[in-house]
Amino acid sequence: MTGTTPNLPVQFVEAMAAAASGVSVVTTDGIAGRFGLTVSAVTSVSAEPPLLLCCINRKNPISAAITENGGFAANLLAETQVPLAKIFAGRPEHPHQAYDFNHAQWYAGVAQNPMLEFAAATFECRLDSWHDGGTHRIFIGNVVAASISGLPVLAYHHRKFGRFVPF
Repeated sequence: MTGTTPNLPVQFVEAMAAAASGVSVVTTDGIAGRFGLTVSAVTSVSAEPPLLLCCINRKNPISAAITENGGFAANLLAETQVPLAKIFAGRPEHPHQAYDFNHAQWYAGVAQNPMLEFAAATFECRLDSWHDGGTHRIFIGNVVAASISGLPVLAYHHRKFGRFVPF
């Protein structure tokens, strides 16, 4: 396949659905307010220094909040946290409210971002830089704290939640 087609954006989204990923709730707190959003675009950039990347649609209010607050946390969800993933994706199941922090236990990290108790892993970042790419803002954070719980990670593949099963 070479060149572009009129349906390329649709084809791209469909092809990306085939990419399995972890599920994170990215959070921020500060002068711009407290926000959280379920995302699948979180990845490491560097181990020395520890840098983390996350991508968020610029139209989502958390994008401006991360920029103004100067930091964020990526809370990698455990496989039992599907309801939380749906809440912060804006699609909660009854009786929960969208983007409701009261559904889970949180604590303030070293940079005061909301950190999820019982997450599979957590990463707290001070904002290093950001770049606009298409519809999204690409945030790069300096990791100031990281932890792992040992709980199994929640996976996302073909628009479905699941679990990682080793060979």
